[in-house]
Amino acid sequence: MLILGLETSCDETGVALYDTSRGLLAHALFSQVDIHVEYGGVVPELASRDHIRKALPLLEEVLTKAGCTAADIEGVAYTAGPGLVGALMVGATLARALAWGWGVPALGVHHMEGHLLAPMLEEERPDFPFVALLVSGGHTQLVRVDGIGQYRLLGESLDDAAGEAFDKAAKMLGLPYPGGPHIARLAESGDPERFNFPRPMVNRPGLDFSFSGLKTYTLNTVTDCKANGELSEQDKCDIARAFEEAVVATLVIKCRRALKQEGLKTLVMAGGVSANRNLRASLERALSKEKAKVFYPAPEFCTDNGAMIAYAGAQRLAAGQRDGEASAVRPRWPMAELPPLSAGLATGVSA
Repeated sequence: MLILGLETSCDETGVALYDTSRGLLAHALFSQVDIHVEYGGVVPELASRDHIRKALPLLEEVLTKAGCTAADIEGVAYTAGPGLVGALMVGATLARALAWGWGVPALGVHHMEGHLLAPMLEEERPDFPFVALLVSGGHTQLVRVDGIGQYRLLGESLDDAAGEAFDKAAKMLGLPYPGGPHIARLAESGDPERFNFPRPMVNRPGLDFSFSGLKTYTLNTVTDCKANGELSEQDKCDIARAFEEAVVATLVIKCRRALKQEGLKTLVMAGGVSANRNLRASLERALSKEKAKVFYPAPEFCTDNGAMIAYAGAQRLAAGQRDGEASAVRPRWPMAELPPLSAGLATGVSA
């Protein structure tokens, strides 16, 4: 079954073609970072307008790459939520119009389910059950996954998501949006001994996160450094190092705790922050000591992308799920509301 996937939940326009027999055939992505950077964050109206401009050219590009035509497509999957409502409506409207015109089914896909299943695009894929760390600009969650659609929330951020905290810390240091890659680059030259930032909520029971206090601690450190003048480049590197290490250590501690609580040895990490090399290395070191394993997508599939939507949609479309007439986008959408698939229907091949 050949499925077209469309991702327009925020500031990336993603299009992909996934075949349940042959795997990922082609994908293309346009990032709006250059549009939003001067505003220090995503401007919803600008994001929606750019999705309108880019979606069809990307679709044509993907069809050409895959050597396919519209007549080959057997279903259309699109991000129905969560996300920016205007951006979601662009993708949903286009997807359902294409599906209607082609006479094929359409299905709205949960954005975070797409991220959670993105490691399934790799050659080596995790087996169910596992614990998933979903960590991005909008979400930080730990989820027990027993199968597609079989999700139980274990813990989540009570305030800022980890990616959002990276963006805010970067802004304090005068770095551009998005902040994560810039923090990571500076952290490589930072002195690990100069600052020791707190690991929030690690001394409390449970699996919830909170990064607002760490954000305040970072601001206070920046203010103290500025008392003697402007921040030096080394000041920025040292603060970035301490901030990144605090976030990474917090995530690692909570992941180990979640695996122990659930009695599992497999962790899946997905979302934009999962591309952080320090986080990947730290998790691998920590879990190897406990004979546990971590899986994550290729860097190109960590951020929002059409491939993950095409894959997730293919699993559900192949199981017979379809949009109804009353289907609508959902800016807020708990994953626990998703219907489960039986293990036999969660099929697919690697990219």
